[in-house]
Amino acid sequence: MSNPDSFIDEVSEEVRRERLFVLLRRYGWIGILLVLVIVGGAAGYEWRQSRLAAQAQARGDALLAAQVEADAETRTAALARIAQEAPVAVVPALTLAAEQVAAGDGTAAVATLDALAANGEVPEIYRDLAAFKSVLIDADRTPEDRLLALEALSVPGAPFRMLALEQIALVQLGMGEREPALERLAAILEDAESSGDLRDRAASLMVALGETPDSVTGAADAQ
Repeated sequence: MSNPDSFIDEVSEEVRRERLFVLLRRYGWIGILLVLVIVGGAAGYEWRQSRLAAQAQARGDALLAAQVEADAETRTAALARIAQEAPVAVVPALTLAAEQVAAGDGTAAVATLDALAANGEVPEIYRDLAAFKSVLIDADRTPEDRLLALEALSVPGAPFRMLALEQIALVQLGMGEREPALERLAAILEDAESSGDLRDRAASLMVALGETPDSVTGAADAQ
């Protein structure tokens, strides 16, 4: 390569380097800001996760401490404080409801479960679980109200659909609606989502009602 070509290359390289320095001086702060944002975001995320973990640990310790209390009233009061401090936490609310039922305070247990079921921040499966348990223990509900609540829990895709269907059949039997109840029981036997225990219970109930599962399912298919 001739000296003129080498000189031109050196000048071009120097010009490019000077342009790069100008760009860095003008826009380098953006890169620094991005690095700070990324580092700060990662640090904030780790701090938040560690804080949540510490809160969960403290709540778990308090829950265990409450459950070993010998006095039922003290135990219930401690569980109520934990559930009130963490309304989104599912375990404290369910544990409190169970304790209230054991103490014979079904009204308080229903209120605890209904509050959990109405909390939109709680995952749907736990809201449905709370609603289902509330229906089971609420002695003040009329059969009609019980049916309405159970129908809402028995829609396709609902996590406790099959259990809700079983309870619907029991409520209908209590209301003297034998044929609709038998249809529900037949639906339980035919549904692939039904567990073996649930099918056994449905078949046993049908037999107790003087019906054979095959005859009822056959009649339902014919309709």
